[in-house]
Amino acid sequence: MSTTENIAENAAAVTVDVDRSDPAYRSWLKEAVRKVQADANRSADTHLLRFPLPEKWGIDLYLKDESTHPTGSLKHRLARSLFLYALCNGWVRPGKPVIEASSGSTAVSEAYFAKLIGVPFIAVMPRTTSPEKCRLIEFHGGQCHFVEDSRTMYEEAAALAERTGGHYMDQFTYAERATDWRGNNNIAESMYQQLKLERYPEPAWIVATAGTGGTSATIARYVHYMQHDTRICVADPENSCFFDGWTHDDPNATADCGSRIEGIGRPRMEPSFVPGAVDRMMKVPDAASVAAVRALETAIGRKAGGSTGTGLWSAFKIVAEMVAHERTGSIVTLICDPGERYLDKYYSDDWLAAQGLDIAPYSAAIERFLASGAWPE
Repeated sequence: MSTTENIAENAAAVTVDVDRSDPAYRSWLKEAVRKVQADANRSADTHLLRFPLPEKWGIDLYLKDESTHPTGSLKHRLARSLFLYALCNGWVRPGKPVIEASSGSTAVSEAYFAKLIGVPFIAVMPRTTSPEKCRLIEFHGGQCHFVEDSRTMYEEAAALAERTGGHYMDQFTYAERATDWRGNNNIAESMYQQLKLERYPEPAWIVATAGTGGTSATIARYVHYMQHDTRICVADPENSCFFDGWTHDDPNATADCGSRIEGIGRPRMEPSFVPGAVDRMMKVPDAASVAAVRALETAIGRKAGGSTGTGLWSAFKIVAEMVAHERTGSIVTLICDPGERYLDKYYSDDWLAAQGLDIAPYSAAIERFLASGAWPE
């Protein structure tokens, strides 16, 4: 036997082959992905509503109404994307729990999708979470796992996944990468499709708010990819570090306490917040956010959560700038979730008093703006 033949024989002898094909799992996976994609076919598009402004201004203000999703919030899109991402990565397995660090709308939406594909769901949340949020999570089949200190939610969620053999979804890390930002009927593509017959089909500005940062990243990336001239503004509430981290180019920025505007604002710079994709940020007082959602109800008869008010206040300010400079065009912001979830907060004068929030000056400023187009100094 030649030397070449010996080498070939020895090489073949040491070949290691491990085949982990699992037909039963692949069959389950295909059905799970089908169910999640079918949900998108039924519910991915939401209405684009107009906020009434004086016709003479030549400016159209729209609100993308994400409260009409099956779980009632913008987070329905995120939860769908996170589940598809985790399923296609092989991270979610039959019978094993999905775990998330969330006390809000993300947990409600993830509970919905976990039930849809037949796996357990556990939301790790502070013990102070409102009974209504807990009820919604449990309504969709989820469990609530409480921690005493909200700052330990991330670590406890990861530890719980380790103990149970489940998967920690980790929305704050994966939100910006789980969504197909190039299109595929994401929120940005939907906006532009719905605007194409309007008088200003390419908005001058899109105003978003940031919890994970995934929505603003998706919108901004899509705008850049499609070569639109639209600019992106992110509105940040009090007690959130995103504005300071963005303005000072500080990825380690932190905030001392949690945001009063549920669903947005974070005490740390989350991995899914993409500062370089954003053109502008505004720091919005919490009282202004509440005044804006109450003005929204007066204008269109719809209650919305506080995060909607944060974005709407910023959109009003941009409209006033356009009026002052005699520019026409359109602006889009979001209705993130329904106000009925917050009747005991943003629609309660007792809660405002307990928080030391006086919305009267901001409500008066909105009234003057809607009458004259002028923004207070």
